[in-house]
Amino acid sequence: MKIASFKKKITPEVGAYLAGYGLNDKSVALLDDLYAVGLCIDDGTEKVLIVSLDLIGLDEWFIKKCRKTLSGILGVPEHAVMLTCTHTHTGPETRTIASAPQQLHRSYLEELEKILAQGAKELTDFKECSASFFSEYCDANRNRRYVSGDNHATFTPHRREVIRSCEILFADKELGGVVFSDVNTSLPIYIIGNYAAHPLAGHSPGLGGLRISADYPGVFRDYVTRNTGAGCMFISGAAGDMVPKEDELGDGAIRDLGEKLGKAALGGVIESKRNPLRYGMKDAHVSSKINTFTVPLRKKYANNAQKLPAPYMGSDNVTLEVQVIAIGEIAFVGVPGELCAELGQEIKWNSPFRRTFIAYDATAYFSYMGGANNFVAGGYEAYSQRFSARGGLKLLCCAEEALFDLQSKLFPERDLDDCADTPVNILPNHN
Repeated sequence: MKIASFKKKITPEVGAYLAGYGLNDKSVALLDDLYAVGLCIDDGTEKVLIVSLDLIGLDEWFIKKCRKTLSGILGVPEHAVMLTCTHTHTGPETRTIASAPQQLHRSYLEELEKILAQGAKELTDFKECSASFFSEYCDANRNRRYVSGDNHATFTPHRREVIRSCEILFADKELGGVVFSDVNTSLPIYIIGNYAAHPLAGHSPGLGGLRISADYPGVFRDYVTRNTGAGCMFISGAAGDMVPKEDELGDGAIRDLGEKLGKAALGGVIESKRNPLRYGMKDAHVSSKINTFTVPLRKKYANNAQKLPAPYMGSDNVTLEVQVIAIGEIAFVGVPGELCAELGQEIKWNSPFRRTFIAYDATAYFSYMGGANNFVAGGYEAYSQRFSARGGLKLLCCAEEALFDLQSKLFPERDLDDCADTPVNILPNHN
């Protein structure tokens, strides 16, 4: 297996509209730069490219346009190129907002496509490596939907006094990822980290919400690189209802969260290196796939120009993509928006791969996506979901079909039904 990577600055000019909060929020200062980081993995037969961008999200049309451009440069199918965003709220507006389409930063997107194309052209210095994975518990997030015993949801950003009650609610605490190591020195040369929490640590009242920043994903990358010398990518997981425990508390919260996750990642790297039989992926291969699912739009969204972006007008249904990129025993599931953690966990639990991670906004930005019971409880995420209550189940089934297809392709000799018969006191054979 060989890898090559790029890292490109994508910071907008100060004064650009910021995404994620008020429609008229303009940046007044720069706290730290935004980046697009890309990793190309070549197993000798197939090749995939994953790109993570410090942006709140990207429209489906732009994702498809970039996939076509980058796949053409690399000579791979379009489904082998995944774009995902870290979901920082203190970057430029790169999604079409139905009620304010003029705020889409089109000139920025035009330049961004050129930057990504240049990055892809620079993927020439491939290094031989081995691959392993890691999974660490990291208690740094919480559910922002406080749901009471009678199943009514309260949005904690508007009710901070109930935050302590959220400790009993579900939160995906997994900090996981992949480590690529030099075949000669065994030192890590690239690390991917995945975690579910909105990058809202630094959005303090006043100035904090008006500074351009990658938020904690940038600190995470810097911490990992500074302490390992390896390149680093952050991929946001199923964070639709996940926020940092210290959200909206300024740049100190950014630093604390980024470093806490960075420490957890280093712990995972240590564990994977010292237990290669459990975490190593000898002769790992890569593959990719895109499946689609069609679901009805909710009545309040269908053909409503004030709520639904123009490309989705004219139909009562919407067809969306789920993208899967597999790296040996690990799979990344790219979803079309802000997947709530409970539904993300369903995908993980039903996956046939050793570990499965969610990649936010990889195929479209179609707002929030959660389970049907969210509609019963109500709250912000349910109110904002564009497709019907059953849509979450269709997304889940779509993702699982792709996961099972890739598992069968990569491990044709493995009978998944027989795996349960392996004695528990014997280490699993990943080879």
